[in-house]
Amino acid sequence: MQGLAKALRRFLIIVLLLVGAWFVLANYSFVFSKKIRGEVLEVERMNQANAIIGGSALTAEQMFSFALMIKDFDGKIYSSSSEDRQWAIAKKGYCVEARFFPYPPWNFEKDGTFSNARLLSVFDCKAEAPIGWTPGLTAMPKIERANVPIDA
Repeated sequence: MQGLAKALRRFLIIVLLLVGAWFVLANYSFVFSKKIRGEVLEVERMNQANAIIGGSALTAEQMFSFALMIKDFDGKIYSSSSEDRQWAIAKKGYCVEARFFPYPPWNFEKDGTFSNARLLSVFDCKAEAPIGWTPGLTAMPKIERANVPIDA
């Protein structure tokens, strides 16, 4: 009887582990999503020209497709695509809280990038930014060509 109880317990543990693994794999983007708080550097609506010139019926996802870039308060810059209509109100310079959903690592072409960013809230940067935070892009080094003669 103890052998049957032990086998049943092992079976249940294996089933729970398999269900947990299936849940993580099926909902990878949700499980490993990242909450970003920072300043909007760019929000660009995609497909505007297609909507005017294309003439074909566009879906709601195509009409409200955005590309965005956010600088979090630690200075790291994140970019994502989104089909969330709320991004239409976010403008450059606003501070937002957003959830970024990563592509799964088995999607080799898009591994390490984000999609389907969701806008959670918009807030005043000055009121909630940490001390020492500077808005906008920091000065990037200017790259100049060296004046080196090319032998022909």
